Amino acid sequence: MAPAHHPAGDPGDPGDHDAGPAALEAVMHGARARVLADLTARDVADAGIVSLLEEAVSKRRWWLQQWPDGAEFVPGLLAQDVQDALLETHGRWPLCPVCDEPHALAVEPELGADPHWVCEARGEVVAPVGSLGAA
Repeated sequence: MAPAHHPAGDPGDPGDHDAGPAALEAVMHGARARVLADLTARDVADAGIVSLLEEAVSKRRWWLQQWPDGAEFVPGLLAQDVQDALLETHGRWPLCPVCDEPHALAVEPELGADPHWVCEARGEVVAPVGSLGAA
């Protein structure tokens, strides 16, 4: 049997504004995978930190259920949530790979689609959220 294909606007499309529970879960799983990829790329994906990610996913799941139109914002918001949780428990993350002076990258836009990790000191995009391994 061929895998299901979901054209744009189909209820299985995470970008659909009238998305059902399965589509919203797909959004959450995709965002989780992107942030986990960044944690893994920076070699900080231990069990305690992944637990912080899971807590953030749980909170954002509720947020997404309340505002399904915000689906495209979830990856950036989840990255910021994990970044904030790590700051409280482990320190700054992720550190900028292009500057000599250690500082954390920022997620831009703060609330928007297509989030990127940005070096605010240089005003440079470092990598899309989920692609720190390529940076």
